[in-house]
Amino acid sequence: MRIALAQTNPIVGDIVGNSAAIARCIDAARNKGASLVVFPELAVIGYPPKDLLLKPAIIDECDHAIRELATHCVGITAIIGYPCPSDRAAGRSLYNAAALCRDGAVAHRFVKSLLPTYDVFDEQRYFEPGPASEIVVHEGAKLGVSICEDLWNDRDILPRQLYHNDPIAQLAAAGAGVMVNCSASPFVLDKHAFRLSLFASAAKRHGTPLIYCNQVGGNDELVFDGNSCVVDATGKIIAQAKDFEEDLLIVDMDAASNRVEKPKRGIESVYHALVLGLRDYCRKCGFKSIVLGLSGGIDSALCATLAVAALGKENVRGVAMPSRFSSDHSVSDARDLAVRLGIKFHVIAIEEAHKAMEHMVAPHFEGKAPDTTEENVQARIRGVVLMSFSNKFGSLLVTTGNKSELAVGYCTLYGDMCGGLAVISDVPKTMVWELSRWINNDPASPMRGAYNGAVIPESSISKVPSAELRPNQTDQDSLPPYEVLDQIIERYVEREQTARQIIAEMPATDPAVIFKMVRLIDLNEYKRKQAAPGIKVTGRAFGFGRRMPIAQRYDNGRSLKKAAAVK
Repeated sequence: MRIALAQTNPIVGDIVGNSAAIARCIDAARNKGASLVVFPELAVIGYPPKDLLLKPAIIDECDHAIRELATHCVGITAIIGYPCPSDRAAGRSLYNAAALCRDGAVAHRFVKSLLPTYDVFDEQRYFEPGPASEIVVHEGAKLGVSICEDLWNDRDILPRQLYHNDPIAQLAAAGAGVMVNCSASPFVLDKHAFRLSLFASAAKRHGTPLIYCNQVGGNDELVFDGNSCVVDATGKIIAQAKDFEEDLLIVDMDAASNRVEKPKRGIESVYHALVLGLRDYCRKCGFKSIVLGLSGGIDSALCATLAVAALGKENVRGVAMPSRFSSDHSVSDARDLAVRLGIKFHVIAIEEAHKAMEHMVAPHFEGKAPDTTEENVQARIRGVVLMSFSNKFGSLLVTTGNKSELAVGYCTLYGDMCGGLAVISDVPKTMVWELSRWINNDPASPMRGAYNGAVIPESSISKVPSAELRPNQTDQDSLPPYEVLDQIIERYVEREQTARQIIAEMPATDPAVIFKMVRLIDLNEYKRKQAAPGIKVTGRAFGFGRRMPIAQRYDNGRSLKKAAAVK
C-alpha cells in the first residue's frame, strides 16, 4: 500500500484557500501513485479555530468544502479533518471529525473521542466526544482512524491517564491492522522525541503500524512543527517528513526504504519554531515588514536576527532611542548589529521628549521623590516612537522582552511591552543567550551560513544586562542572577511547585529571594494579561494556556513561614 501524508499549513478560517491546498495535495498524491492520502486534524478550517466554530455559517462552509473535496477523490482515498454537526439530540452541537472520501463522495466519518481541556486546548467548549470509531477497509487493510488526542492516553508512557477510555486500544480490539492519526500537535521543546516514544509504544503493544500526519505552521501563539511520520509494528520509524515546512511524504508500507528526514532537536528546533511562528504571524495577518527597538542588548539583537530570518533584511527596521542614561555602547552595539544584518537603522534621541514630560508633570509630583515613575516615562516615550513607525510604515512592531522579565514584571506597560507580537516572551533569559550563541557559532545555524560568521555582536551577548533607565543600573539590582531566576520560574510556572518545594530543591538560594520572585510572578499577572501574544516553545507559556486570576491572594507559603518564625 502506498500512502501520502499531506503536511499542510492552513490559515485558520480560510476555508477556500485551505481547501484549494488540500485539493492540490490530493492531485499530487494521486500523480505519485498513492492510493491513500492523509491530512491533519481540522485541515479544512485550520487549528485552532477557537470561537469561529460558534458561527453556524462557517460550519456550513466546511461541510460544503468537504463535499467538494470528495469529488477530487477518484482513483484515490483521502482522510481529511473538518468540523461537522453532531447527530446527537443533546450535548455540544459539533464533532471534531475526519471524512473518508472515495469514489467522489464522503464514504465514512470518524469522530474524535478524547477532547483536551488542558494547557492551550479547550475542545470541550465546542465539541461533543464521538462514539467509538469503526474500522474501514482500504486495499484489504483494516484502518483504525483516530484524531490527535485519541492517541495520547497511553498507560505505559504517560505518568497519569487523563481519560477513562483508550480509543487506540478499542480500535485494535475491533481488528484494526493499521492505525491512522490525524493531528494538530503544537511544538514544544523536545516534544517530538516524546511523540516517537508514544507512537512506538502504541505500535508495539497492538502489533500494528501507525501513520501520523501533523499540521505545520504558526497560528497565533502556537507553532506546529509537522514531523509527520510512520512507524512499523515494532515501533521503528520507517518514514519521516520534514519539520517546520509543508511536505508531501510518500510512503510504501512494504518497501525496505522510504524518505526519513532528520528532525531538528534542542535549541536548533527552538530557533526554527520562532522563525516559522514569526513569519506565519506576519504572512497570515498581512504584515510585510517588522519594526523593533534596538537597545544594543541581547534580547533586541536576538529578535532582530529572528526577524531577518523570517522576512528578509530588506523588510526589517531597527530604531535606537538613547536617553541621558544610555551607555555609549548601546547605540554603537545596535548600529553594529544593524550593519551586520543589513537592516534599516534609525537613531532617535528621546532626551528632549523626556525633559518635556518631566517638566509637564513636575508641578503635580511636588514633594514626591523620583522613583520608577520617572524611569518608566522613558520606556513609554520609546513605545510611542515605535508605534509611530508601526503606523507610518504598516509594520508589525515586535516586542523584545523575554520570559524571565515577563514572569516577574520587569517590563513597562505601554512602554517596552508595546507591540503586536512578543516573539521571545516564552524564551527564558538563559535560553536567549544559548540561542544567540547557537546562531553565531553552530554550523547548522542558517544565519551563520548566510552571513558567513557571527551576526550578533559579542558585546551584546557578554555585557551585563541593564534597562538603562537610571545611572549605572543593572538587572541584578532588582533580580537574582538569571541562572537562578530561570530555575525558580521553571519550577513555579511549568512544574507548579510551591515556594517551599523550590526552597527545598534550591538550598543554595536565599529563601527570601525565592519567596520574593514567586510573589512577583503572582503580582504581575495584570501585566501579562495586557501583553502582546507570544510564541509558545516551552511546556508552559504565559498566555491563553495559563489562566491565572489577577485579583487573588494566594500567599505561597509566606504565612506558614511567618507562623514557623513565631513559634
